[in-house]
Amino acid sequence: MGKVYDAIDDKIRQWVEHQKLFFVATAPLSGDGLVNCSPKGMDSFRILGPTTVAYLDLTGSGVETIAHLKENGRIVVMFCAFDGGPKIMRFHGKGVVHELGSEGYAALLPQFEEIAGARSIIVVEVSRISDSCGWGVPLYDYKEDRQTLRIASEKEGPDGMIAYREKNNRQSLDGLIGFQSD
Repeated sequence: MGKVYDAIDDKIRQWVEHQKLFFVATAPLSGDGLVNCSPKGMDSFRILGPTTVAYLDLTGSGVETIAHLKENGRIVVMFCAFDGGPKIMRFHGKGVVHELGSEGYAALLPQFEEIAGARSIIVVEVSRISDSCGWGVPLYDYKEDRQTLRIASEKEGPDGMIAYREKNNRQSLDGLIGFQSD
């Protein structure tokens, strides 16, 4: 049986900090729009307060999360235990996008390891914190973070990443406004 929490306490914080992978899900307001679920990793998640979390958003082939958040703010962040006891933790809330180059991004960046290819920091004001059993989640052994994004971003350099985002991250699959900085 799942439990709902009032805040992110030390026990939840420690469990979340142990996880190597999390998922972010968003959706546009349109009933015909595409729901998006994205995996995230690379030590990019931070707990900023008892009901505030954030993650360093890295440049990708799409921009669905940013576009959906700009349109309606709805987001859920989910962690699954892939080792140890079974558990799933979800943070539902409203997300705000702080794009690379903005004052908000600059203010939040010291909370994170700077990763080549970063394009925004997503901050979520969490309105519901819950867990569930996770009995059906398989066990996996963590080996290491992939270095492909870091290597490609460093090779492209800042100008190459700007060009990539200009080409691939300006709008979502549904035509919503995506990444606008650079």
